[in-house]
Amino acid sequence: MLVDFKRPTSHIKYLSSFTSDEWIKLALSNPIDILIDHAHCERKAAGVAIQLMFRYPSEPNLAEVLSPIAREELEHFEKILYFLKDLGHSLESLKPPPYGAELSKNIRKEEPNRMLDSFLIAGLIEARSHERLSLLALNYEDKSFKSLYESLLESEARHFGVYWKLAQTKFSKDQTFKRLEELSEIESAILAETFILPRVHS
Repeated sequence: MLVDFKRPTSHIKYLSSFTSDEWIKLALSNPIDILIDHAHCERKAAGVAIQLMFRYPSEPNLAEVLSPIAREELEHFEKILYFLKDLGHSLESLKPPPYGAELSKNIRKEEPNRMLDSFLIAGLIEARSHERLSLLALNYEDKSFKSLYESLLESEARHFGVYWKLAQTKFSKDQTFKRLEELSEIESAILAETFILPRVHS
């Protein structure tokens, strides 16, 4: 039976594809796996922000922008851990999708291109997370799950905006958006590959 899933009224313009109905169905049918994977995503996102601060310790205004993001990602990580605990579950290892590793292969090694690509890929991951959390918030019937995902949306939107603003303040607009368009196409191609396990970025 076909299901008419609810979708956000606006689309994140820098994502070159929409999430499929198949992913929505898979995610809604496996709420605990998605929660556990989301906790891992929040932890990794905090690590990315911290890693960039260590990689570029003298970059003006970088730590001031990324430190709050790292802190907020860890707050989300803890929030999901407690939510899982209330449901009688705990964090466990899950087979990761190829998404993050494949995207990271496209970060150029020489500077300053490495910095630009790192910002843009971090922003793309946050943008995709925001799109998918929006879909979960719109389509979950369980009020507790719906409320959890709704509570995370605002900060997820702010995070991808921060990374893209960082790129635009340190690189030309033409350079930034040309590379963003290239990476966005790559991101969509990675998601189009088959990965049948329920994950936030499967």
